Amino acid sequence: MALRFYGKDPDNPGDNCPAVFRDHETGDFFFQGATVVDPATLEWINERSPLLDSESVVRLPARMVEIIMEACSGAEVR
Repeated sequence: MALRFYGKDPDNPGDNCPAVFRDHETGDFFFQGATVVDPATLEWINERSPLLDSESVVRLPARMVEIIMEACSGAEVR
């Protein structure tokens, strides 16, 4: 696996997650973030796209859109 790190939330006071990674061999994305546990949110999502037992939903803040777009474009790591 050849993961590239694109960035983490610059406003996170703990300087850890959320973060964005991409495997440039497969093109797959990896998102590290807060696991969504709100029952209403999970129910809404599950009604539209059923979650498997092996899946989870994570939340990344909107302020990370530039980092996510950078990973989507395959731009060089910062």
